[in-house]
Amino acid sequence: MRIMISADMEGATGVTWTEDVIPGTEQWQRFRRLFTGDVNATIAGLFNAGATDVLVNEAHSSQRNLLLEDLDGRARMLTGRHKPLSMMQGIDTGVEGVVFLGYHAGAGFDGVLSHTYLENQITGVWLDDVPASEGRLNAAMAAEYGVPVLIVSGDDKACDDAQDYAPEAELVTVKECVSRYAAICLPPARTAELLSSAAAEAMNRAGRVERYTTPHRIEVEFDASHLAQAAAVIPTVEQIGVRRVGFDAPDMTEAMKAFKIVTAIAAGAVQGIYG
Repeated sequence: MRIMISADMEGATGVTWTEDVIPGTEQWQRFRRLFTGDVNATIAGLFNAGATDVLVNEAHSSQRNLLLEDLDGRARMLTGRHKPLSMMQGIDTGVEGVVFLGYHAGAGFDGVLSHTYLENQITGVWLDDVPASEGRLNAAMAAEYGVPVLIVSGDDKACDDAQDYAPEAELVTVKECVSRYAAICLPPARTAELLSSAAAEAMNRAGRVERYTTPHRIEVEFDASHLAQAAAVIPTVEQIGVRRVGFDAPDMTEAMKAFKIVTAIAAGAVQGIYG
């Protein structure tokens, strides 16, 4: 029974503000350990309930945050950039379940460090006319490969979001959002228990399901017009508003590849503090 963990950092135990997740800072070094602890707790629960292989895909920023030397020795880790399927790299390798660990609410919504791919230039993303967090986008890709979402962990806003896009998943709330940069946090010993227990329970749902492949439309709204103009240079991407672009794709894999290009072009068009 092979399971994949897509591990993001904003929804990890104790994380509440920018310095906690920016590589190179003192706070980041501290929270790398807590992040790795969340992953290990989940790995333990999965193996205790019958998993035979666990692949951890680093999904945050530089994708070089977890401490390999502290990782549970039974797991494997996919680290570093760049990956064709980004946060979901490995979903196409025959895994029988995926865990969204350390996830967060989407751009334009309340939640600790809420965003969708770009930290502050995107004000909203829509998948087939539905507001979309990274979790919703990634769940659609998982469905395309017939892989059930077993667990979603993060703050209470991330878990509320997941109730809609992954209603059968185990939800683990490691902190309660007070604002974008503040939360009521549980200590690592308690979140480890919650994650391990949820992982063991979730293994009851592991197993391939029917693949769901369908065309998709993604629309992205930015906080400035020049970012939409920059993204609209991409073939198949249309500027549909002053700050908004949209595009269609034949399936979710192609949609996410196009979305990655849109966000990369927009990020490259940001000019200092004026955005």
